[in-house]
Amino acid sequence: METAIHNTSEIGRLKRVMLHRPGGELENLMPEYLERLLFDDIPYLKEAQKEHDAFADCLRQQGVEVVYLNDLVAESLTGPEVRQEFLRQFLDESGVKDSRTRDMLEEYLGRMPDREMVSAMMAGVRKSALRAAGGRLGDYLSAVEDDYPFAVDPLPNLYFTRDPFATIGTGVSLHKMHTATRNRETLFGKFIFEYHPKYKNVPRWYDRGETSSLEGGDILVLSPKVLAVGISQRTREDSIDTLAETILSYDGTFQKVLAFNIPKTRSFMHLDTVFTMVDRDKFTVHPNILSSITVFVMELDENGKMKIHQEDGRLEDILKKHLELDKVTLIPCGEGSEIDAAREQWSDGSNTLAIAPGEVVVYSRNYVTNRALEEAGIRIHTIPSAELSRGRGGPRCMSMPLWRDDP
Repeated sequence: METAIHNTSEIGRLKRVMLHRPGGELENLMPEYLERLLFDDIPYLKEAQKEHDAFADCLRQQGVEVVYLNDLVAESLTGPEVRQEFLRQFLDESGVKDSRTRDMLEEYLGRMPDREMVSAMMAGVRKSALRAAGGRLGDYLSAVEDDYPFAVDPLPNLYFTRDPFATIGTGVSLHKMHTATRNRETLFGKFIFEYHPKYKNVPRWYDRGETSSLEGGDILVLSPKVLAVGISQRTREDSIDTLAETILSYDGTFQKVLAFNIPKTRSFMHLDTVFTMVDRDKFTVHPNILSSITVFVMELDENGKMKIHQEDGRLEDILKKHLELDKVTLIPCGEGSEIDAAREQWSDGSNTLAIAPGEVVVYSRNYVTNRALEEAGIRIHTIPSAELSRGRGGPRCMSMPLWRDDP
């Protein structure tokens, strides 16, 4: 492997993937603050970890090397100065206004070993933990006067590693997330791609310092030449302009970007909740997009200037044209049944992770969609998901490919 990152398709044989095993951040979820933290439910951590371990084991059994976000971040703290800068930026972005609280957090986190500190940052910091580490009456009084229980909010969405950054070709897109709640997640990616011995020289297609939001669930690498991006609730058109100009100008592989205009609602949160690629000519789809969709085709002209044209039509026809396929098979979630599709879309029936052409990982609970996949000739590996699915993300959401073979 000559480069650290290689991802030229959604279906090439998966060789290395980054996951995040759910941790204490799930045990810091409270009903009254779920909306603030962009969560719909409270998974049972012990079972969620068992399910996630089963996911990782499933991938390993298929020859995939699994690496973990916590480890990559800890390995990026290559010296005292880098570690201190990481802690400083984390506290800056945590919204801590009170200087006394910040000093306590710096002391509390700073005395931990690297991996423990990273895990504590991800889990969030309860005020009660700071009080136990402190010894001043004012710390107790401030907690009484302000009943919010966290000095630093937890990051429960982290096990969806697909969103904070995306690997595209031989480079990475490091994102500015739609909400401040999730934007802190991208700080971990920043330090990996600036300081990790293996990943620090990876080309950067987009940066978290941009002003417009872009999220990884909206990015699908359809082929070595074609990149798809969703114009969604969480990815703005300005971001796609910037990404497309960079990718098409400098990557030397991708020839066009297809910007899919999808509904700006929670159920269509990202493009990968609408459709995912499961084989060279097969896709899972949300039944509601089978009739018509609008796509903006972005290409560079002979002078290197961006040209865009709009195409309206059936998803099947658009994919056939731009992927140069004779036929395309669309496999509707829930076999197209209004009731089954709604239920299984809620638990990410369309959000599959391809580990090779025609071979995918899926949630066992989406049995109607899974049956349709098998009938279409797709080999499926099912994983348990009673708790993981409560976070509203599927196997693709929970994985960030670092290396795929070419399709």
